[in-house]
Amino acid sequence: MIKYLKSVGVLLFLSTVCNGTVYANQEGRKTDVRVTQQNGTCTGVVKDATGETIIGASVVVKGSTNGTITGIDGDFSLSNVPKGSTIVISFVGYQTQEIKWTGVPLNVILSDDTKVLDEVVVVGYGTQKKVNVTGAVSMVGSDVIESRPVANVSQALQGAVPGLNLSTSSSGGDLNTSMNINIRGTGSIGDGSVDSPLILIDGIEGDLNSLNPNDVESVSVLKDAASASIYGSRAAFGVILVTTKSGKAGKVKVNYSGDIRFSTATQVPKMANSLQFATYFNTANINAGGSNIFSDETMANIKKYMNGEFTDPSQPEYWGTTANVENGKWNNYGSAFANTDWFEEFYKKNVPSTQHNLSLSGGTEKFNWSVSGSFLLQNGLISHGHDELDRYTLNSKIGAELASWARLDYSTKWTRKDYEKPQYLTGLFFHNIARRWPSCPVVDPNGNWMAEMEIYELEDGGVYKENNDEFTQQLKFTFTPLKGWNIYAEGALRLTNNKTTQNKIPIYNYNVANEPMLRDSGYGTVTYVYDNRYKQNYYAVNVYTDYSHSFGKHNGKVLLGLNYERYNQDNMWASGTDLTTEDKPFLSQTQSNKKNGDGYWNRATAGYFGRFNYDYDGKYLAEFNIRYDGSSRFLADKRWAWFPSVSLGWNIAREEFFEKLSETVNTLKLRGSWGQLGNTSSNYNSFWDWYPFYQQQAISSASSNWLINGEKQNTSSLPSIVNAIMTWETVETWDFGFDFGAFNNRLTGTFDWYSRTTKDMIGPAPILGSVLGTNAPKTNNCDMRTSGWELEIGWRDQINDFKYGVRFNLSDNRSKILTYPYDGEFSNQSIGGYYNGKYLNEIWGYESVGLASSKVEMDNWLTTNKPNWGSNWGAGDVMYKDLNGDGIVSSGANTLDDHGDLKRIGNATPRYRIGLNLDAAYKGFDFSIFFQGVLKRDWFFGAGDAYFWGAQGNMWQSACFEDHLDYWTENNTGAYYPKPYFGGIQKNQQTQTRYLQSAAYLRCKNIQLGYTLPKSLLSPAGISNCRIYLSCDNLFTITSLSDIFDPEAFGGYGDEGWGSGKTYPLQRTVSVGVNLSF
Repeated sequence: MIKYLKSVGVLLFLSTVCNGTVYANQEGRKTDVRVTQQNGTCTGVVKDATGETIIGASVVVKGSTNGTITGIDGDFSLSNVPKGSTIVISFVGYQTQEIKWTGVPLNVILSDDTKVLDEVVVVGYGTQKKVNVTGAVSMVGSDVIESRPVANVSQALQGAVPGLNLSTSSSGGDLNTSMNINIRGTGSIGDGSVDSPLILIDGIEGDLNSLNPNDVESVSVLKDAASASIYGSRAAFGVILVTTKSGKAGKVKVNYSGDIRFSTATQVPKMANSLQFATYFNTANINAGGSNIFSDETMANIKKYMNGEFTDPSQPEYWGTTANVENGKWNNYGSAFANTDWFEEFYKKNVPSTQHNLSLSGGTEKFNWSVSGSFLLQNGLISHGHDELDRYTLNSKIGAELASWARLDYSTKWTRKDYEKPQYLTGLFFHNIARRWPSCPVVDPNGNWMAEMEIYELEDGGVYKENNDEFTQQLKFTFTPLKGWNIYAEGALRLTNNKTTQNKIPIYNYNVANEPMLRDSGYGTVTYVYDNRYKQNYYAVNVYTDYSHSFGKHNGKVLLGLNYERYNQDNMWASGTDLTTEDKPFLSQTQSNKKNGDGYWNRATAGYFGRFNYDYDGKYLAEFNIRYDGSSRFLADKRWAWFPSVSLGWNIAREEFFEKLSETVNTLKLRGSWGQLGNTSSNYNSFWDWYPFYQQQAISSASSNWLINGEKQNTSSLPSIVNAIMTWETVETWDFGFDFGAFNNRLTGTFDWYSRTTKDMIGPAPILGSVLGTNAPKTNNCDMRTSGWELEIGWRDQINDFKYGVRFNLSDNRSKILTYPYDGEFSNQSIGGYYNGKYLNEIWGYESVGLASSKVEMDNWLTTNKPNWGSNWGAGDVMYKDLNGDGIVSSGANTLDDHGDLKRIGNATPRYRIGLNLDAAYKGFDFSIFFQGVLKRDWFFGAGDAYFWGAQGNMWQSACFEDHLDYWTENNTGAYYPKPYFGGIQKNQQTQTRYLQSAAYLRCKNIQLGYTLPKSLLSPAGISNCRIYLSCDNLFTITSLSDIFDPEAFGGYGDEGWGSGKTYPLQRTVSVGVNLSF
């Protein structure tokens, strides 16, 4: 009955999208009688293995467009079919059949597609059937990674896996940036702790940015402790397992893919024009008790310039300036009158980049091989100076069966990265763009760049270069002495060589007489060179064995092994000033202030691990893991610890009582897990990333008060005390979830709820008497819990030649501090820091009720709601609300017990992360659209943020964008922004409800249209596949946030967010590409 009702529903749906039989095209009216006499009507019925009829199955004459679909009884009738034709019958979730029609009715039995049951997932030190996995594991295939023309794997994974959070770092869209990667929210706030996941590429630690996306076969994400515990302390906050492609048995395959990309900034503030800007600045200065910054004469010139009244290029007014007879310079800022949008000047549009990939692979049953190479030439948005990144990769793999019981696998990877940018391209540059006045010209009347506009710094002020070579070799032996018993021995070596050079060159501006003038604006007036080089060696050894055995319905597998990893790094740096010639920025050419230094560090981890898997008839599943882990980051007697985990599963769909529902619900598995892990950082690139055992004792003369022969002497201060009992952070995770598949696994999904408690985090030292003479040692004294859930649902189906699919995921989590040390009573805990019971990233602020429309309204309001800051309150100022009834608005003692009129008004943690992918394909055409976003997030732009507030402490730190023009005046009492002031920014810019922002967004991360050429056109040229496509990343964004800001650039969590706008913009990229196979 259920099957019948389902069939009716599907048939009604199908009837709305297709009208019965699809007929072949007729080439005119004339009919060939001989062909007609040989054709007939092919009829039949399509059923599954249980005898149930299948409706909606596709029935097509192979090699033609003549097709139909089965009806409500599984029957079909296909006319005009030549005898001897091959009939192709297919339906999602079943194996496709091809049957030769001889003129008699067909009775077709479609078998279940066992791909779903046989699908394997990469887990720690092996693979498991997906139906038997009991931990929280998600996997994406190469189709997801390759579907977007992106520069690195991190970008391709964003939004693809629930609970895997990839967010922008502080560098924004900088070409050389790495995304922040996090699994299931904040893991630790302990000093020296890192909550990044362990990233393994073919089993060894690696960097996703060094990997060519086209080389990726699959990515597995191990999210709970039970799944990750096999890797020990490095995997406390999850594991990302990347498997790269290998050769397969068969003829040689050649694949090429390439694209050309054009990038433009996603969000760029729109500067006010010069007239609006000048009016705004004059108003802000007058409100602060000053006078006009732009004179009446300059305002008149601005209007003339904008109206195009200056038409003679030989006159300075044409360029928006005049000569200053007092200092011989061109007038600038408040005396200039050009109309420049500096964001338009500094950011290029439609910047070209390109990437190309070539791979060859092949092999036999006993030997396989693959070789791949790629290069990425990427240009940045900055229009002055060189801003570019080049990456080259070369990978190769071989696999050989040495004997029936022995196999050898060897791989080598090489990545080269060359990055170059102007030395001045730092956070200061992005801060200064907003502070550039539109009245300033780009060039002066002599044709030079206008003074003080940063163009000289970008073009002539020096270069930052980074060259990085990474070479990895891996060797693995597999021995099978007995059936079911395997022994693995593998070793890996990665060599990294990095060279970073910086040079600064003094900047010269030009005066009216076209004479150079040395400029010192904090950038320096002498030439400078810095050179840093480091070499890093990484070694890894894994030796493990597994044994599988089945008896009756009992199936078991045991895994035992050991792991050892070591990092060594040494570096040397040198610097100097006063180059003999500016065009030779080498250390050997420096003449003064020559300095050098070097350093060396190493660390090691080792562990013994074991895993036991058991299942009974595929119904009842269990997995037990144990890891005995050691880390050189701890003192000898605290170096080793045990970390266990267990997970259980129940495949309900395999039970007899579920048989009646199994035709509809094909898969239903309940699972739960518990585990503990210790935490050491997995960030192998960090120099200073360790627990604070090793204290530094600074030796310097900078703060010395001792003079000998008139010179300051080196002095040393006592370092902090070392805590001899400091031990591991312990991460304990509970996870409960279920997986399901329905309608022959066309509908699939998974859900997880988890709770992760991080215990014994390294917290602040207890307060001791000053007589100690140094800082007290930090210790294990903090606990935090992160709880959340994840949902993933997918649907895939086919209607004749039309295929479509939907993938949707949603996740959420919150982190709460359980224990944090404080001085004295609980009520003494400051609301500005961590405290017991705090949800991370809380925003405390005042309740504000609007802007005063008049001085009378403000005076009346102040009688019972007077802030204890500011003065001269009046019309256009914010009215803050007294909440505790004392008539004064204040923050009290800023503690939990006395927080005055402050209250929790929001939280900056990203909530409800969403990913949605829609795809469809029809007769060679394919289309996909992918959305990613955050559905709830609060944000407040602090006082002093010129990008949001506009007017600041003085005119040099202020900005004016089009958004800022909606400010309070007597003629605009309903304005959004308060009355602008230069100075006194604390008055109206307190953290408050009125200006609390929603940073939620939904972004179209990618939209793509492709076409695969017919094989009949390609075969004569020896091409097996050719697909061309048009793709666009970051096409549009739905958000209530101002256009000044890109909500995705805010980063992952409140403490990591970069919401000021002062960062390199993210990019909207249009790509045209081709995929070829031979």
